[in-house]
Amino acid sequence: MTQTFRDRVDVSLTVNGEPVEARVPVGQHLIDFLRTDLGLTGAHASCEHGVCGACTLRVDGQAVRGCLMLAAQADGAEIWTVEGLTDTGTIRDLQDAFVARNALQCGFCTPGMLVAAEELLEAGTLPSRAEIREHLSGNYCRCTGYEAIVDVVESVARARAGKAQA
Repeated sequence: MTQTFRDRVDVSLTVNGEPVEARVPVGQHLIDFLRTDLGLTGAHASCEHGVCGACTLRVDGQAVRGCLMLAAQADGAEIWTVEGLTDTGTIRDLQDAFVARNALQCGFCTPGMLVAAEELLEAGTLPSRAEIREHLSGNYCRCTGYEAIVDVVESVARARAGKAQA
């Protein structure tokens, strides 16, 4: 199906701290816009049903599935991808812990896991292992069995709490 001029909409948003203006197809998913149009390929497009969590992004401070949101719906929004969170150093401790604990075997789920874990940890609380599992339950990993990932999130939460007290 060929799209006409009327099948597009102008959007203005902020991606990783940078203003972006574009004309997007009305039915284009946010994850496809970020990956194809902006070259931000850190988050993955996988199930395209919002089940696997590989496409998890931050939209206005909340973790969302990029495959369930249209780019047009992001007009006016602030979007953070794993690349932006990496560049700002926001998730450096999580990334280092993922490597140290070998919690990223094939790496396909890792960007979504990092974004989801950061959302949980930014609250500044010490989540229980059950709370960590619950929060990450929408992010599938077929390699690690989750134990190492839960260990990482728990250890980073403790480390951040220790720094906050110091």
